[in-house]
Amino acid sequence: MAHDEMIAELAQRKEKALAMGGPEKLAKRKAEGHLNARERLEALLDKDSWIESGLFATSHRPEVRDKTPGDGKIGGFGKVAGRPVAVVSNDFTTMGASSSVVNGKKIRHIREVATRSGMPLIMLGESTGARMPDRMGAEGRAILGQDPIEYLRSRESPWASALLGACYGSSTWYGCLSDFVVMRKGATMAVASGRVTSAAIRQEIDSEELGGWKMHAEHSGLVDAIVDTDEEALLSIKKWLSYLPSHQNEAPPAYDVPEGSQGRGQQILEILPDTPNKVYDVRKIIDLVVDKDSRFELKPRYGKSICTSLARIDGKSVGVVANNPMFKGGAIDVDAMKKATAFIVQCDSFNIPLLFMVDTPGFLIGLEGERRAAPGKIMNWMNALSLVTVPKISLIMRKSYGQAYLNMGGGRNSDEVLAWPTADLGFMAANVGASVLSGVDKDPEKYAKMAKDLSRDTAVWGLAQLYEAHTVIDPRDTRETLIRLFEIHRNRHGSGVGKHRLAVWPTTY
Repeated sequence: MAHDEMIAELAQRKEKALAMGGPEKLAKRKAEGHLNARERLEALLDKDSWIESGLFATSHRPEVRDKTPGDGKIGGFGKVAGRPVAVVSNDFTTMGASSSVVNGKKIRHIREVATRSGMPLIMLGESTGARMPDRMGAEGRAILGQDPIEYLRSRESPWASALLGACYGSSTWYGCLSDFVVMRKGATMAVASGRVTSAAIRQEIDSEELGGWKMHAEHSGLVDAIVDTDEEALLSIKKWLSYLPSHQNEAPPAYDVPEGSQGRGQQILEILPDTPNKVYDVRKIIDLVVDKDSRFELKPRYGKSICTSLARIDGKSVGVVANNPMFKGGAIDVDAMKKATAFIVQCDSFNIPLLFMVDTPGFLIGLEGERRAAPGKIMNWMNALSLVTVPKISLIMRKSYGQAYLNMGGGRNSDEVLAWPTADLGFMAANVGASVLSGVDKDPEKYAKMAKDLSRDTAVWGLAQLYEAHTVIDPRDTRETLIRLFEIHRNRHGSGVGKHRLAVWPTTY
């Protein structure tokens, strides 16, 4: 065959592969206002950085070989903000991006290259689940489990998933294994579709109720961010990646400090109530401490009494775990426990120092918490915290009661423990402690005296005298103090890289 004939055949096959599921299906997606798999790649990646792997792959089954360009999953490598990334973008127009023998090999190759080369892995999910002919019978069973590390998260490089449509099968599994998950409203994620689930349990199930954005943002906690469009989802992934290193053996990237980041300490006193029982939104204080406009909150609708945010201080990434009195008075429920632990794991795995901002009356107690294994979740958190090797600073703003004092970095659970003069330390609120000790109904006078004594004993100065707080600072000086202390403690690792003892911690538990 002459060279020009071979090149012509290459062009013809390439054109067919790039056509995906055909013009009618692509037009339908466009009419619905959603990007197709290749348009998502264009929106995500730096211009002209894409190199594809498996363009000419198809199903191994002869009867559908001509109907499966790329076999429904588009894989390859590109750049985001100049940094290499590995990407799999599911093509729903080709057999619903169902998982098959061939595209499973493609995902495995992209994943392995990402790990070996130290690149983030990005999964743009939308799939119907397993391709039934490939998975039926004994032959189908033989396909499963051939990759013993398919579901191992050793966090050697960051993983991000976008849920951009119906997500079942591999899109669900990789979403649950990822470090960051963004979901577009209207998308769904579940073990199986509402139709399959309805048939299995003989009960009508709505797919949105089963696995829609409210389910995962507010109840399961499996999703970190909710957006309205595909474009916003891709921008969210880009922003998240900007806080992280490309792999675990390097420090996160540093950025210039935005103008207006300094000199805002006075505003902290304007937000912080001057009485201990008034609530406020801790996010407003975080924004004054970190670089201007740098806070990126994760799971804002889940476990809301704790706020977990990536941010920058002096241009460098930090992870902020802050109690938020706006919700449940800052009392920590089971959802907040799980959220805090998962965030600590992520930060330690990717060399991001931790800042605890403390204002909590303790853990939310009651029947519901016990039914959901609250004591075990509290100890999971402590176990994770004990394994952290990145720098940790705890700042006690107001209340720090009971066991939560330790979970929020008190004692020797942080490299530095700072406090504001407003800090209030104790086993529980003074009025509650007085009730327990004196019996309020029996002796009101004894109760009043006990409450007064307990309040005096929990002031910050006793903690400072025992050197359990390393220093007490003016709230207005918080940012400058943190800049200096993080600079000091980052140096102990030289390169800013930790030991990653939490790298194989479960992604959900």
